[in-house]
Amino acid sequence: MQEEQNENPAFDDSQEENEIQEKVEDEVSNEALQLQISELKEQYMRAYADFENTKKRLIRDKDQALEYAYEKIAKDLLPSLDTLEIALKSIQDSKINAEESDSILSKIEEGIALTLDNLLKTLAKHGIEPISTDGGFDPNFHDAIMQVQSDAHESGEIVAVMQKGYKYKERVLRPSMVSIAK
Repeated sequence: MQEEQNENPAFDDSQEENEIQEKVEDEVSNEALQLQISELKEQYMRAYADFENTKKRLIRDKDQALEYAYEKIAKDLLPSLDTLEIALKSIQDSKINAEESDSILSKIEEGIALTLDNLLKTLAKHGIEPISTDGGFDPNFHDAIMQVQSDAHESGEIVAVMQKGYKYKERVLRPSMVSIAK
């Protein structure tokens, strides 16, 4: 009977068809798996790229936050600078007006001048510097609070500084309050 099955061409064809069918199914299954692997690799690469970009952004943000960490305290110190400068100027004005050379007044003036100088040096050491008002008006660094008629200055040129401006590194903490020529 086995001889009949081996000799039966229909049985051989059926067995061959089954083997071919299994191979085709295996190939289709392999192709689907390869496609799925490819998609997963692509998703992984995108996620990894997003992670790297986020990591770089966080490092950049942290570095920038550290670089400008003193900005708030710098802004808070500016009124003290203003007060010292006003005190020094009023002492100088009273000496000129009264034409006195009183030693007490001179010592107070000297003390305020030294304190102001020391404070300015300390601030400069940490990147805080006055904004230059020499030359023309620059809206990035100056606020024009009034315009005055001046024969000695060209139009748009700074005539007087009402309040000094300061910058921390390249950022403006406070613009200079100036009057400009018409």
